[in-house]
Amino acid sequence: MSGTHLHVLHVHGHSPVHRLAPEVKVVAMLAFVVGVVATPREALWAFAIHAFFLVAVISFAELPFGFVFRRMMIEVPFVAFAVALPFLGGGPRIEVAGVLVSLEGLWGAWNILAKGTLGVGASVVLVATTEIPEILRGLDRLRVPRLLTSVAGFMIRYIEVLASELRRTRTAMASRGHDARWLWQVGPLAASAGALFVRSYERGERVYQAMLSRGYDGTMPQLDERRARGTEWAAALGLPLTTWMVALLAIVGS
Repeated sequence: MSGTHLHVLHVHGHSPVHRLAPEVKVVAMLAFVVGVVATPREALWAFAIHAFFLVAVISFAELPFGFVFRRMMIEVPFVAFAVALPFLGGGPRIEVAGVLVSLEGLWGAWNILAKGTLGVGASVVLVATTEIPEILRGLDRLRVPRLLTSVAGFMIRYIEVLASELRRTRTAMASRGHDARWLWQVGPLAASAGALFVRSYERGERVYQAMLSRGYDGTMPQLDERRARGTEWAAALGLPLTTWMVALLAIVGS
């Protein structure tokens, strides 16, 4: 991983996974998630195989496991909900470590944890090996409505702008001796949030007018016209198709 640069979501690299066309990776990720979701929750062996496939792809993409693990922390709220299910669920109860818990709740918690973790892991691999503009180009090539990809593109571009504006606003407030920490100090925070909204809206209007004056017609110029080759589709879809076979075997055997 020498020479690799870590960004918020993307890991710059030159692995075979990085070099795949974005539309191929999007379809492969969605197909893998569908196979995982279709797997019966009782088929523990099938989830072990799915997890092995995901770990293999992470290694093949030369992604740091620590980086992937940190990005997967987004599922913590769902984990907290899943942990509560054995205690809140109904039906027959069994004793686990001296505590009576719901059997159906245990299966439900396992179902959420297993499928959620694998799905989030696959999503992290996608965004870690594919930059956001490339994902949007891939969605365009997959005939996703252009309106959706355009809105998503502008939203993603403006997130960093809004974050920088927020940091400057907080710095200005702190330099004037205001560091809100308590509920009764929420007034200035609300005022600054309103000012931030107005400034962001005005900036968006100026940017849009500038784009129109430069010939913007609702579509962004395509700087990369390379299309996915058949070998890329075959290589990328091999894993999710195998996942589907494992899910089918688990369904038949359940």
